[in-house]
Amino acid sequence: MRSPRTARLGDVDPAGSRHLGRRSAVLVGDERVVAGTADGTVVAFDHGLTEQWRADGEGCVVSLAATAECLVAGERGVSGAVRAYDAATGAERWRYEAAEDVGTADRETRFLLPFVADIETDGDRIYAAVRRYERSGEQQESAASAGGGRRFESVVAAFDTDGTIRWRYRADASPISLAADADRVAVAYNRCPGDHQHGLVVLDAESGTPTTTWDPGTDGGRRVGDVALHGDGVVVASHGDFCGYRLDETGVEQWRLPLATPELVAGERVYAYPNHVHADACGAVFVTGNTYPEEGRETDARHPQENTAVGVTPGGEVRWRTGVGGFASGVGTDGDSVAVPGAQHFRSRTPESHGLTVLGIEGGQRRTVGSDGVVTAASLADGVVASIEEPVTYHDEERVRGTYRLRIVTEN
Repeated sequence: MRSPRTARLGDVDPAGSRHLGRRSAVLVGDERVVAGTADGTVVAFDHGLTEQWRADGEGCVVSLAATAECLVAGERGVSGAVRAYDAATGAERWRYEAAEDVGTADRETRFLLPFVADIETDGDRIYAAVRRYERSGEQQESAASAGGGRRFESVVAAFDTDGTIRWRYRADASPISLAADADRVAVAYNRCPGDHQHGLVVLDAESGTPTTTWDPGTDGGRRVGDVALHGDGVVVASHGDFCGYRLDETGVEQWRLPLATPELVAGERVYAYPNHVHADACGAVFVTGNTYPEEGRETDARHPQENTAVGVTPGGEVRWRTGVGGFASGVGTDGDSVAVPGAQHFRSRTPESHGLTVLGIEGGQRRTVGSDGVVTAASLADGVVASIEEPVTYHDEERVRGTYRLRIVTEN
């Protein structure tokens, strides 16, 4: 893999020791690489990093998807906008403001703003999952065991490429990711403190009607962290019991794989959430996050499977395991390849964990590229790997590490 080519993305406040949540996005296409930034700007470059066009927005760009005709960006912002641009020119084609469906923030706090958690496309139709939550002391007392005092409003919306909304699926739960093919849209719900009690819902792509539901059975806690579709089945990363699952088209479990289940480490029981999954014909890859204790939030222990990618056969057998450094807020996928961005490990705060890891489902780790700052988003296609680096300043040191920039590397 060659050394990265880079392009500056402007200025952004450095991240800190703990994660700030997503505020950037990147997408590799056949002719261009698109970066979405923390100030709402969407910038398109060719693969040599010559700028082609840019467009302004209002909130942080946190999700991107593309069809043959348009580039679609999703924001965390006051309006929770989904914006579609002509892929070649950057001219805005249409806009949807999700706040009209999920409501507006009840306080001026970034994490309470409407958030376009994911955008997916099957090539002909675009799907967006948007959520917003409210939190109060009264709610926290009455519902601490049912989602940490959160009340969610969410919608999954299906659009034609001209912006026509085909259907909406609403829930008082927190969607975290989508997967789509020609017939199905799978929605992973992370928290379900209200009437909606399914960590996974599979919708008919044409009508938005639920066809399958599944849940890890963890009422009141976290449910699902990510979902992937393959063939007639579904592969799920479960936050509820820290396992990976393969389900058939009716939601019946085909296999269950413990990934980072609670273990006793240095006298304390700790675990790590499986946050991401990608699947294709040759198997699946799961990626876990940072260590958490069963009691409280702080711990000096480290789960042996934290920040780990796990390659799995189609039958659910482990092929390989490899560390990925720091926390991954999302992964890039292309066929049997996965790009994992490595941000800060907020407990140990080791800059050596910053970087990008490229994996093959069958063979495991192929390349690792370090970075000065934290890597917060990644995308790959046809051997081109793009990522976003953000600057970081740890609370126990004064220096700023890294730069806000787009990085591109090629695998040949």
